[in-house]
Amino acid sequence: MATQIAANIRLIKQRIAAAAARRGRDPESIRLMAVSKTVDPRRIREAIEAGMTLFGENYVQEAREKIPDIGHVVEWHMIGHLQTNKAKYVVNLFDWIHSVDRLELAQELNKRAGQHSRNLNVLIEVNVSGEESKNGAEPSQVLELVRQISLLPNLSVRGLMTMPPYSDNPETSRPYFIALRQLRETIAGAAIPDVRMDHLSMGMTDDFEVAIEEGATIIRVGRAIFGARSYT
Repeated sequence: MATQIAANIRLIKQRIAAAAARRGRDPESIRLMAVSKTVDPRRIREAIEAGMTLFGENYVQEAREKIPDIGHVVEWHMIGHLQTNKAKYVVNLFDWIHSVDRLELAQELNKRAGQHSRNLNVLIEVNVSGEESKNGAEPSQVLELVRQISLLPNLSVRGLMTMPPYSDNPETSRPYFIALRQLRETIAGAAIPDVRMDHLSMGMTDDFEVAIEEGATIIRVGRAIFGARSYT
C-alpha cells in the first residue's frame, strides 16, 4: 500500500527532474538524501520500501541507536557537526562524512578509519555565508585544507558541502550555491592527487531546486519527505 512518505518521494523526484531539465542536467546525476534526524525506524523503513537508498543523520548518539537497528542495507551519511571526540563512533556507522571542516577532525577520522581498515569518503563543509552561527571552513582556507587532507591515506575527499542562511525565499540561497560551485571548480583545477571534486552537497527542502540549477549532486531533504519533525 502506498504511503504518504512514498507519495512525497515521488513528488520530490518529479521536482528534481524538472529542475535538472531547466539546466540540461541528467536527473540521475542528482542523489536524493532523506534526512532522518528525529525520524523513527518504522518511518525510515517506509522510505526504504519507497525506494530510498541514501539517508543523512545529524547526531551521533541518535545514529548509534538507529543505524544498527536498520542496518547497512542503505547508505548512511553524517551531515551534522562532528566533534573530534566522536570520530571513534562514526567510522563504522557512516559511509560518508559531509561535515569535515578542520584538519584536527580529519586526522582523527583518518586514525580511527585506519584502525578499522576502512576508507571514508568525506566532503569539506564550507561556511560560504560567513555566519558565526554556522560551522564550516572559511572559503579562503579550503584549498589548503584539501591539500592537507589529501595526504591522509584513509580519507577520500569527494567534494564540498554548505548550508546557506535560512530564508523564506529560495532565491536568496542562489549566490551561496554559486560560490560553492566556483570553489569546487577552483579546487578541481588545482589537480590535487587523490582528490575528486565530484560532489556538491547543497540544497534542502526549501531550496533544493535552486541548488540543482547551480550544480548540486546531493540534496538533503527531510521535512518534504517525512513531514514536520517532532522534537521530544
